Amino acid sequence: MARSPSLEWLFLDLNGYFASVEQQVNPALRGRPVAVVPVLTDSSCAIATSYEAKAFGVTTGTRIFEAKQRCPDITLVPAHHDLYVDYHHRILAELACHLPIAKVHSIDEAACRLLGTERERDKACALANAIKRGIWKNVGEHLHCSIGLAPTSFLAKIATKLEKPNGLVALEAEELPGPLFRLALRDLPGIGANIERRLGQAGIASVSALWHLEPKHARRIWGGVAGERFWYALHGTEIPERHSARRSVGHSHVLGPELRPPAQARGVARRLLVKAASRLRRLDLTAARVGLGVSLTNGRRWKGACRVARAEDNFTFLGGVDRLWENMLAEAGAFPIRKISVLLLDLLARSAVQPDLFEVRSGPEHRLRQRREKLSAAMDRLNRRYGRDTVAFGALPAPKANFTGTKIAFTRIPELAEFHE
Repeated sequence: MARSPSLEWLFLDLNGYFASVEQQVNPALRGRPVAVVPVLTDSSCAIATSYEAKAFGVTTGTRIFEAKQRCPDITLVPAHHDLYVDYHHRILAELACHLPIAKVHSIDEAACRLLGTERERDKACALANAIKRGIWKNVGEHLHCSIGLAPTSFLAKIATKLEKPNGLVALEAEELPGPLFRLALRDLPGIGANIERRLGQAGIASVSALWHLEPKHARRIWGGVAGERFWYALHGTEIPERHSARRSVGHSHVLGPELRPPAQARGVARRLLVKAASRLRRLDLTAARVGLGVSLTNGRRWKGACRVARAEDNFTFLGGVDRLWENMLAEAGAFPIRKISVLLLDLLARSAVQPDLFEVRSGPEHRLRQRREKLSAAMDRLNRRYGRDTVAFGALPAPKANFTGTKIAFTRIPELAEFHE
């Protein structure tokens, strides 16, 4: 693995993305402290905040009751994930007018490889400024980004942390490691609370101390090769990415107070399951196991999984989640539920499914499965054409808009089709 000698990468990191989009579409929010929330309740937490809110110490993850104490004038805005995905694609389209996009890392991050004279510092900085102006002009004047330029994609991403908001930092190999020492450990991509705790136990409390570790020592702290890979990436080595196969399809939701009683929460679980099944079919996959996880308001958590016949239809999977729900109530009790997660597991491509040699192709089980598959596909078509929840199983808890929409995960960007499932 060779160390890259010059500026090879441009990394774009949108600043306060969700909150900035809300300020872009709603002029009344501009210049105000804003927190984007999954649910309008004080027990929820901010999933994004504007820089006006950050000035009061309100950041991503801050509980709303604490946010209101720190900033009484804060405005809470329910998340509009479809809007953020729409703007995500607009921003990528603008970025692609300037450079080919090598990788989209998340809803608000993307990396581009520089070529030829683009790798010269002055030209790379001019290109970065042109991207900023293009976003302001063609996407939205209230959408700001920090851009990092560096020998590797990882270091370019770190460079975006050095100047926010609206920063532009070029980090060349001969400048290392000096500028990195201005950062806290948690500023480095890949270091969360757990790794920070392990580093602290090993006496590593700064980026400087981390830099001067031996790679084998980093491996011991991380508990595996990931630590050594991180050390080499930090020191300017381009590390090849590891690609893993999809292991599950699922959805989760934090429930508002009105949906927390078990009877209402069960309806949410079933709706999330149907949504996951619709995405499974769109990906041409099948599943043979259903998983359910719940977090109760008393602090207890429960999770379980059960096998089902390999399938792709809603009915088979609903039977599995109903069995798991009864098991959960029996073991954890009928306490109010704060969060629900459903998963479809043991995935296999539809084209790779082998027919059962012992199944009678004209028998009642075969005909039942075919009817279920056709009905599920028909539901998908109607919901895509007329809007999600046009066809649903039974009564939906009200208000259904609080949980039926697709959500953006840390590194998974929903396809626009998911907002109709």
